Amino acid sequence: MPSTLTQIYRFPVKGLRGEPLETVVLTAGQGVAHDRRFAVARGDARLDPATPRWLPKQWFVMLMRDTALARVTCRLDATAGTIALHAPGTDPCVAPFSTVAGRAQIEAYLNTCLGVRPEGRAYWVESGAASFTDVPQNCLSLVNLASVRALAAHMQTAIDPLRFRANLYVDGLPAWAEFDWVGSAIRIGEAMLRIPARIPRCAATSVDPETGERAVNVVKGLRAAYGHYDMGVYAEVTRGGRIAVGDSVTPPDDAQPRSRLGHWLRFFAFLARSAPVVLRRR
Repeated sequence: MPSTLTQIYRFPVKGLRGEPLETVVLTAGQGVAHDRRFAVARGDARLDPATPRWLPKQWFVMLMRDTALARVTCRLDATAGTIALHAPGTDPCVAPFSTVAGRAQIEAYLNTCLGVRPEGRAYWVESGAASFTDVPQNCLSLVNLASVRALAAHMQTAIDPLRFRANLYVDGLPAWAEFDWVGSAIRIGEAMLRIPARIPRCAATSVDPETGERAVNVVKGLRAAYGHYDMGVYAEVTRGGRIAVGDSVTPPDDAQPRSRLGHWLRFFAFLARSAPVVLRRR
């Protein structure tokens, strides 16, 4: 069975539900257009909305701590310049994100969904040239559906792949084959992507993407079954181009297993490369 790209997602607002896409045009050095373009910052976050910069996820309202986010659907209309939000039991909110009044409307809606917060009201922020991914680099995340199925079999429970909030989902590979791609490049459609590191997972994966309930401890399951808590890999676009659902995924010719220590060293090297980016955005 050839490996194929089965799903593409973008998450316009960090922490909120994603949007499925059929095709996107990738640009070298960037992620999926409009992915994590917006975020909901904590009331005590050290972030000026007028001059946004990358911050660790702890300074944002996030699924790991704020499970109510899982119930809020989000649709971005980049042409109209609007965000559409909807939580069960409420009227939808559709507002322009580029006006003061629109941003105030979005903030009011989200704070109603989140409820009273000890650190103060959350506020809406736009990333500008930066993106609000969990790492400072503008990159994508890729998950192998066979790896998700393998974990589900070990845990003897259903695991929705959307728990991992990936941009790209691929199928037709052996479970965990994507870990052997680290340090190499793959091709999807017209684009080339370099795989710099595996993705360590956090408690956000325990939140059901539909209900917001914590029912499955994914991190504990990964540790018990495999001795690590990684699922998926980061991908950096080195050559842009169009990709679409159904495109073939061409693995690297030099794919090879690597030690756990080697993976950690590559992960920290990946983060270290972002130090100038973080400092430049301060």
